[in-house]
Amino acid sequence: MNNRQLFFRHMGQTSQAPLAIEIERASGVYMYGPDGRQYLDLISGISVSNVGHCHPRVVAAVQKQAQTHMHLMVYGEFIQGPQVELANLLCQNLPINLDSVYLVNSGSEAVEGALKLAKRFTGRSEIITFRNAYHGSTHGSLSVMGDEQMKNAFRPLLPHIRILEFNNQEQLEQISEKTACVIVETIQGEAGVIVPCPTFFQKLRAKCNQTGTLLILDEIQAGCGRTGKLWAFEHYGIMPDILTLAKGMGGGMPIGAFIASNQIMQSLTHNPVLGHITTFGGNAVCAAAAKANLEVIITGRLWEHAEKSEKVFRGHLQHPAIRSIRGKGLLLALEFESFEQNKRIIDQLIEQGIVTDWFLFAPNCLRIAPPLTISEPQIVEACETITDVIDKNL
Repeated sequence: MNNRQLFFRHMGQTSQAPLAIEIERASGVYMYGPDGRQYLDLISGISVSNVGHCHPRVVAAVQKQAQTHMHLMVYGEFIQGPQVELANLLCQNLPINLDSVYLVNSGSEAVEGALKLAKRFTGRSEIITFRNAYHGSTHGSLSVMGDEQMKNAFRPLLPHIRILEFNNQEQLEQISEKTACVIVETIQGEAGVIVPCPTFFQKLRAKCNQTGTLLILDEIQAGCGRTGKLWAFEHYGIMPDILTLAKGMGGGMPIGAFIASNQIMQSLTHNPVLGHITTFGGNAVCAAAAKANLEVIITGRLWEHAEKSEKVFRGHLQHPAIRSIRGKGLLLALEFESFEQNKRIIDQLIEQGIVTDWFLFAPNCLRIAPPLTISEPQIVEACETITDVIDKNL
């Protein structure tokens, strides 16, 4: 049996219609099939490969660390250079109140840890989230997902969850002294890249301060340079109490983090001891890769390239069938009339060697989130192909 047959026979499936593109290798902004066919990657494995596939510095860090040591002990017990160096690099590039990093395996686990931390620190149980939010698919993160259809088959979930409308400033009054935390994406990803209005986060931050509520900003998709700033919250002049990261943090390796002040983070160390435990969190090889990846982003100021690249995309995607272009930097959504039209365009783009997809809660929107290293000629080529395919579907 070939790999395609084995994929459908033995791999647990996430849907009845996976993309099922067979990829043998990847480099930079391109992926290659076993027949050598080249695909331009416009989605970065869903905002993961921010520095491109197999960046030489990331690969070198992985190889070096794999020859030194891999797993030694559950997270938090041994002092390991890759973990310490990664945490130090993160804290050097974050606001002063975010000085304690807890390394985990994924975005979902980062959210789980952040929710536990907020409940433990405040002694409260109510959690506020937003309509069409996506924070992961484990039970806790699923509980704060802002889509009922995705949750209904898995109830009962966490109690005391209140869902507000994103960008609705009047509803922020529902935050109270009973609220442990508000968890919110700095820019809503799976809703189709919904950018907050200028004063929304200012009022949210003020209300959290007033009620003693912790503000958790989920930058799992929007962080690490993708939106034209190193951290998306820099667009809005606020700071979170807890920050969650993953995806673009690891350079292609599985890693995540929730980050808070040392004062808040210490609450996981007692009553009970080991308030959050992870065996593989901060795996040495993954931590080394993440450090190298972030060094590439920071020293190269790739967020500035993302900001410039956004203008190129917007300038070359002027088409009457595109109802809107939403987003910041290289986290963009092209809105079409319907899912059916969008799906036809996506399928034909894949046939033309360009990989993109839609959003969970905005199926009529096409995702553009390429590696931050994409060049202007590559953007122009992609836009020309997208425009040609749209023309064929009018």
